[in-house]
Amino acid sequence: MTKTYKSDAFAAIHETMSGMYDAGVIDKKTMRQFDEACLTPVHEFSATEIKALREREEVSQTVFALYMNVSKDSVSQWERGLKKPAGPTLKLLSLIKQKGLSAIA
Repeated sequence: MTKTYKSDAFAAIHETMSGMYDAGVIDKKTMRQFDEACLTPVHEFSATEIKALREREEVSQTVFALYMNVSKDSVSQWERGLKKPAGPTLKLLSLIKQKGLSAIA
């Protein structure tokens, strides 16, 4: 998965520091600090936001689930607040929020 940076400048800084980490010049703790400073944080979606996003795209829970490669039950549980999406699913939701469902089609 590609990394998303806050800006081009942060991308350059992070890539430089990654090289320094690979060379053993900086430690893991320092690299984590650069990750936090340079990479775009993942947005935690609420149940209401997920439902609004799906409705904005004008698709059913089943179709939304197919695009996201999850079960319809997962989408239903997210929208009711019973469970929360995590990991790559959050990235997909962020991408859909920014660029629409067609971005992952």
